[in-house]
Amino acid sequence: MSRTCDLTGKRPRKGNHVSHSNRKTKRHFYPNLQDKRFWVPELNKWISLRVSVSALRTIDKVGIYQFIKSQKAKGLAQGVRI
Repeated sequence: MSRTCDLTGKRPRKGNHVSHSNRKTKRHFYPNLQDKRFWVPELNKWISLRVSVSALRTIDKVGIYQFIKSQKAKGLAQGVRI
């Protein structure tokens, strides 16, 4: 399973640890992903997604169905069937 958000497409990024002496070593920044089941009342069914916490906050604000529709319009959320 890849570390990618199903809705926003957030992926791990690379960067540097920077020490007090300003030495740099490679590191990864991973998105905060959670496996979550959502009830979609418009479809009358449950869907399971792996989403970032920032996407969860937006879903709480606008609703799961509207958020998926807006992400599909942007060309994201390709693997989500609604």
